[in-house]
Amino acid sequence: MAGMPLRLGGRVLDPACRPLAGVLVDLWQADAEGRYDNDGFRLRGHVVTDAEGRWAFDTVRPGLYPGRTRHLHVKLQPAGGRVLTTQLYFPGEPGNARDGIFDARLLMAVGGNDDEMLARFDFVLAEG
Repeated sequence: MAGMPLRLGGRVLDPACRPLAGVLVDLWQADAEGRYDNDGFRLRGHVVTDAEGRWAFDTVRPGLYPGRTRHLHVKLQPAGGRVLTTQLYFPGEPGNARDGIFDARLLMAVGGNDDEMLARFDFVLAEG
């Protein structure tokens, strides 16, 4: 798939910083050109956290589209718990300041090199 490879991951923890296993992490995003696949399943997927609360995806950096900054959509659902729906953002994006939905608390830690972008975000889920 065209675009900058993005390796994204992190952990899901409870408020006492204990890992949460078995949390469904669902990700969807635009492609490198800013287009969503509304007819199929490209750039959509899910994983379940392991015993250490770890989750990870290999994807591409999403493109921009009018009115929004660069972002990823995420849903998390612990077994038997409520669904958290949110978005993750890239630091340093010019569109962050103009995007009415942007929340700086949801900035990922981003690094990498010219060949691959690495991003991390740890979620803390309250009970219930």
